[in-house]
Amino acid sequence: MRETPPLPVDLSGIRLDPVGGLSRQLYRALRERILDGRLARRARLPASRDLAALLGISRNTVTRAFDQLYAEGYIEGRVGAGTFVADLREPPAVAPALASGPEPGPALRLLAEHRLNPRPEGPPRAFRVGVPAFDLFPFETWARLSARFWRRPPMHVLGYGDPAGDRRLRELVAAYLRSSRGLACEPEQVLITCGSQQAISLCAQLLLQPGERVAVENPGYRAAGHAFAVAGGQLCGVPVDGEGLDTAALERLGACRLAYVTPSHQYPTGVTLSLARRLELLAWAERHDAWVIEDDYDGEYRYRGVPLAPLASLDRQGRVLYVGTFCKIAFPALRLGYLVLPKALVEPFAQRRALDMRHSEIGTQAVMAEFIAAGHFQRHVRRMREAARSRRDALLQGWPQVPGCAPLPMVEAGLHLSVPVESLARERELIAQAAAVGVEINALSGYWLPDSATPEDDRAGLVLGFAAVPEAQILEALQRLRGGWGVD
Repeated sequence: MRETPPLPVDLSGIRLDPVGGLSRQLYRALRERILDGRLARRARLPASRDLAALLGISRNTVTRAFDQLYAEGYIEGRVGAGTFVADLREPPAVAPALASGPEPGPALRLLAEHRLNPRPEGPPRAFRVGVPAFDLFPFETWARLSARFWRRPPMHVLGYGDPAGDRRLRELVAAYLRSSRGLACEPEQVLITCGSQQAISLCAQLLLQPGERVAVENPGYRAAGHAFAVAGGQLCGVPVDGEGLDTAALERLGACRLAYVTPSHQYPTGVTLSLARRLELLAWAERHDAWVIEDDYDGEYRYRGVPLAPLASLDRQGRVLYVGTFCKIAFPALRLGYLVLPKALVEPFAQRRALDMRHSEIGTQAVMAEFIAAGHFQRHVRRMREAARSRRDALLQGWPQVPGCAPLPMVEAGLHLSVPVESLARERELIAQAAAVGVEINALSGYWLPDSATPEDDRAGLVLGFAAVPEAQILEALQRLRGGWGVD
């Protein structure tokens, strides 16, 4: 009886199930050993007859497995020498089933480092931040306008649209900003976006080179900072005081490519950027050849006098990019906003947006245009402002005296307020006790950059949104807070 010669490599661990496809099983077993290094590069494989004898299978089965490995480049034949494992220069250290995939690029790594905190889910409740009184939105009117549009939409709007947005909506936005906000702009300067976050991201992508510095308010809107960081910007926190962004501290930073500000109602402290600071900021931008991104996320909510004119209305050098949104007047799920750009930037911004998503959904734009043209938007703004004022008053009047917490400030604008707390430990305690009784409060400390020089206890505070729910729910939440905090 012919004796099977010893094999050049150890394949004794291969076990094949006779019920399955034998050649496919053998192919996978050999490929796995090649990929994880158990079959070394340039190692000689046994002859098909010898391997068949070892495994108790037919030679044809081995030949079919080898043919597949040849075809995929795992093995190679040398005339007169036999079959060898191919010289794979850098085989993976683990089998494909366990591999983690290629190394992520710089943008993916930055996204992992600057992950956004998830937004609270479910219906709004006291005292959720960033949510308007969308229980007051005229949904019946919106539904009627939407149905009218889709019953017989104009054929010319059903193809690919202008990446800058629906022309009529851009005209109406420009007219609204001129009449209600004192911002002189042309429709050609308006770019429709899917909310303010997309507008900020576009600014980050087009105005920044990796490594350039970005001045951001500290504390400030962290989602904007994330967008700049992911674009490669180096975030530089600028302190905020009772007049808004500290422009003297900004000047000490030296050259920055751009500054991001929320001048009408600073997020999250709620202060308003003074006129003197506005002029200093514009002068800084001119001296340093920098851009200013003005996020006017809730500028319509002014409770004494008329809404303040935007910073962009003072700009004479074409350095301010104005970010606006409908989401704080309508409802967040609408995802509709706009950018007002210096004329030289309109075309590149529109082209960049076309690469991302071509254009915004046409039906929403058309319905919003009709909503504005018919006067519904302006009436709704007035109604929302009155509701937010009443809800603010309910919070201010019913707020208890809380040990370790400063009195609530005067609130003349916006949809939220912030109040300092004596220490980080006290901040965490108050928020945990509020959550235990079903009341939602944000930590002021969470809005600071991680490397802030400000001591931790000086960052502590509570951030309260007051517009999300009606007055009765505010009073009920305050009652629960008194019980949770053990105060009268």
